[in-house]
Amino acid sequence: MSLREQGYRGSITVVGAEPVAPYQRPPLTKAYLAGKTDVEGLLMQKESYYEDNDIELVLDDPVAVIDRAARVVVLSSGRTLVFGDLVLATGATPRTLPGTLSLRTIADTDAVRARLDGPSRVVVIGAGFIGLEFAAVAREQGHDVTVVEALPRAMARAVTAFTSAHVVAEHEKTGVRVLLGTQVKAVRTGAVELADGTVLLADLVVAGIGVVPNAELAAGAGLTVGDGIVVDAHLRTDDPSIYAIGDCARFSSTRTGGRIRLESVQNATDQATCVAASIMGSAEPYTGLPWFWSEQHAVKLQIAGLVDGHDHTVVTGDPDGGRFSVFCFRGDRLLGVESVNKPADYMLARRLLSAGGTVSPAVVAAPGFDLRTYLQGGAAAA
Repeated sequence: MSLREQGYRGSITVVGAEPVAPYQRPPLTKAYLAGKTDVEGLLMQKESYYEDNDIELVLDDPVAVIDRAARVVVLSSGRTLVFGDLVLATGATPRTLPGTLSLRTIADTDAVRARLDGPSRVVVIGAGFIGLEFAAVAREQGHDVTVVEALPRAMARAVTAFTSAHVVAEHEKTGVRVLLGTQVKAVRTGAVELADGTVLLADLVVAGIGVVPNAELAAGAGLTVGDGIVVDAHLRTDDPSIYAIGDCARFSSTRTGGRIRLESVQNATDQATCVAASIMGSAEPYTGLPWFWSEQHAVKLQIAGLVDGHDHTVVTGDPDGGRFSVFCFRGDRLLGVESVNKPADYMLARRLLSAGGTVSPAVVAAPGFDLRTYLQGGAAAA
């Protein structure tokens, strides 16, 4: 899509492993799971878009082999496609446990929805974004829900302890049982056994325990992999005509100074735009600001930047009222901002961080601090 928008006139073929056209995945654990939208509402574009823009769509026929020497890919059906530039957007595969279901594809979600038709005792293994979003929808539908998390707090890899505690409290207010620092020993028919011997009865067990990047194609083609497909700051692999983007790509970040892999819609979308520009002749590296969001019960959590590695925080707003922001710092440098039900703070933080600006902890901690007022005063120091 970005290629056509940027004026590319060559042939474009999109190859997908699923039988449905490219679609948005975040609503799978929210609106689609809750029955508030259908498959048509998930599609990134109507099918007519591809015909109108001369884009060939090959569905339900994934790439099996990349032949770099011949500059072709071989599909599972045996069909071969010649490429000049190749973009790998292979995504990731959920980690699973025997006896559990996951939420990654439309088919996955349909299978889970079918199990939620009647009253159910639901156990969710993993208190990350996916697990907690699913738990919220299942509880809102009236099911008995227990979340089991091995780490001592929820969303530990993504948010601060303050925000984590607030979100867990909101789940517990609705009747969700959250067991932190708790290991699962086994999933059995109709039950989940915990490491301490506790048995949780379960009609449905859903695992949200992370994903593994799909790097097998790249590895088979002799490209460097390691927690994803390794690419440079321009998102190129070892082969300059092969790129990788999205959940599968481990890229050189101009923001962190190291290699990272991000699982977010923003990252995949912005990287696609960057690669399209590169194919069109741009020499600009990928510099997109990471941002994330999640909706759980009455909580709308939005994050601008990367808060991992912070050494102190400043909380603003009204935590007791469920409207606050957490400013995360390493030293005096602002790394990111978590906003709960404060969308204005989130948008302003994105603007500040995208521009390379910052604000000191002392300024944020001052009584009456308001990010909008601060930015209107032109005080954002780069």
